[in-house]
Amino acid sequence: MDEWHAMQPAAIAQWTRTSGFKGERNRLLLLPHTDGSPMGAVLGLGKLFDLADISLWHASGLADRLPSGTDFRCATTLPARAANQLALGYLYGHYRFDRYRRQTNAVRPARLVAPPGCDVTHVQRTAQALALGRDLINTPAGDLGPAELAAEARALAERSGARCGVIEGDSLLEHNYPLIHAVGRASARAPRLIDLTWGGDDHPRVTIVAKGVCFDSGGLDLKPAQSMALMKKDMGGAACALALAHMIIEARLPVRLRLLIPAVENSVSGSAYRPGDVLPSRKGLTVEVGNTDAEGRLVLADALAEADAESPDLLIDLATLTGAARVALGPELPALFGNDDEAVQILTRHGREQHDPVWPMPLWSPYEDELSSKVADLSNVAPSSFAGAVFGALFLKRFVSERTPWLHLDMYAWNARERPGRPVGAEVQCIRALFALLAERFAART
Repeated sequence: MDEWHAMQPAAIAQWTRTSGFKGERNRLLLLPHTDGSPMGAVLGLGKLFDLADISLWHASGLADRLPSGTDFRCATTLPARAANQLALGYLYGHYRFDRYRRQTNAVRPARLVAPPGCDVTHVQRTAQALALGRDLINTPAGDLGPAELAAEARALAERSGARCGVIEGDSLLEHNYPLIHAVGRASARAPRLIDLTWGGDDHPRVTIVAKGVCFDSGGLDLKPAQSMALMKKDMGGAACALALAHMIIEARLPVRLRLLIPAVENSVSGSAYRPGDVLPSRKGLTVEVGNTDAEGRLVLADALAEADAESPDLLIDLATLTGAARVALGPELPALFGNDDEAVQILTRHGREQHDPVWPMPLWSPYEDELSSKVADLSNVAPSSFAGAVFGALFLKRFVSERTPWLHLDMYAWNARERPGRPVGAEVQCIRALFALLAERFAART
């Protein structure tokens, strides 16, 4: 702070000292004119030593703290990536989920002029995608079931010129998606497979498979009430995938995108699938149901088998799959598994650079035999209470061939604690890092 004080006019230096401002992270100090109106503001960055490392989270609280009706400009020259992060964080902090609140008189918030070097188009596109995903995750399951999720995909297709088909109900059996049907058949809201495609067939094929469990009761292995409270977010993978698809299409990335979302509600009724049932799969493997609350991997398995049949250049799946990943890494750090070491390393790097982190985890093959079954080709759970995220990934791996580069992301999709500009609620994870990976890996090929 002493170095910074020395660079400021005497009045500003004295004001910040008198106010006890020490540059603490997320602290904002307004600088007044002599008439009391705001002249500017100073934002604390905490223990940040390099401005290149500014993240959107440094700026996400500004929307609530800067005085309304005022324009602000960044007085410091920032590297381009930091300028993007600052602008994105400012837009992120303006998000409100007010669908169920009585409308109030809107006050024009403060406006942040885009810093020099900021890619405004990319920042706005990203902010729109984050808002789309957060809206979907925040919406209660009563208003967002499989049909409504399919409608969101169709709306995206209509806006962008993509194609979107939906296989629904018993038609899933006719088209050989038995696992998706089995998980969703107990609900009055029919299960669906959403299939969206965009881009030219001559472009590299990128396929995204995403878990769309719109509510998870646990099935007959019923969850306790506390564990069920947040299960409206169990379609968080699908929400993130739709947000990523929005970014890809709006940026016109030179890829042939395919998005597969098995959309179901895991409910309890007389037609519910049971522990001990043996279910067929699209791949031809039979699966013994060890636990009906391990439903996400079942619906993903059929979708992954369909995706793999096209031999895409990159296959990605996104899912709120296991509580074990949260025990290992917490809610803010998605677990990353993959059979392509280069893609894993690149995505991890972009996660750091975009402040959208992922953490590589092992597809530890010696554990595979714990998914064996005495009556079927494999079980959907292991008897061990350890390594649950690894077992989930190993199960999915059985439905992807070795020739297909594949990344699996096990996420939480929720902010569990309140922070400036980051309320408790939906969080769209991994898509900024994934978009950067796709842009690097495929845009250069054209």
